[in-house]
Amino acid sequence: MNDTIDTAASSTATLETWLARFALRSARVGDGSVSYREAAGESASDALPLVLLHGIGSGAASWVQQLEALGGARRVLAWDAPGYGASTPVAGASPVAANYARVLADWLDALGIARCTLVGHSLGAIMAGAFAAAQPERVAGLLLISPAGGYGAADESVRAEKRDARLAMLAELGAQGLAQTRSANMLSPHADETARAWVRWNMARIVPHGYAQATHLLANADLAADLARCVGQVPMAVAVGAQDTITPPEACERLAQIARAPFHVVPRAGHAGYIEQPLAYSTLIEFTLTRTFSTTERKA
Repeated sequence: MNDTIDTAASSTATLETWLARFALRSARVGDGSVSYREAAGESASDALPLVLLHGIGSGAASWVQQLEALGGARRVLAWDAPGYGASTPVAGASPVAANYARVLADWLDALGIARCTLVGHSLGAIMAGAFAAAQPERVAGLLLISPAGGYGAADESVRAEKRDARLAMLAELGAQGLAQTRSANMLSPHADETARAWVRWNMARIVPHGYAQATHLLANADLAADLARCVGQVPMAVAVGAQDTITPPEACERLAQIARAPFHVVPRAGHAGYIEQPLAYSTLIEFTLTRTFSTTERKA
């Protein structure tokens, strides 16, 4: 028991050390703001910025290992989605993907980023896909990691069931309860305590209102339709952990087929594979940027 407590404390200390290196920043966006973390090394000016979008139970802090690994070669930014961290929520109780895509466009404008490569994890893939479909000229490449497809194409009864079950769980458990009871589902059996502690840390800090809006987004979204619109306009790739039980490999492969995109399966990884297998995912991201997106990723 004491060993577990000591490991958890050590993991939290390690995360907080990393977070101090990539301090939270804020950009004014319309009538609100977006909080984010950023890394940029000495040679970062030679490549297009890389933008990382987190999933429904997470935040910008989940990407600190990628900020460290990839920030030396390019400018890397990870946002807190609207309604997460210190970011202003989108308007309306039941938003759609286009609402988040508009905020993403305004945030990039505020930072002076005309074009970038996008990585979207889980629900972040829905936001990334909507942005790429709306403004393909601004996206040099789109990598979707364990993408959530959304339920927008399903029957209304299915959409309502999925939405209401998640909202009821939020109301019953709150952020701390979700972190304690649901965080283990995000990882494979191979994950160490450090990865488990980091997932719990992020999930415990969700903002209930923002999470509720994101739940509606998941019910309303149809990522497959947005990816079909991107074919021929935006280079794409899809990756998933071999032991992802939330967005299983077969579901992600179907999205890759719709996108006509390369498909990668990462061994010994679950849904939040980039947290438990940081080297494998950072290598995958770098490979995708420089090989799959090689004709468009570099600056003109």
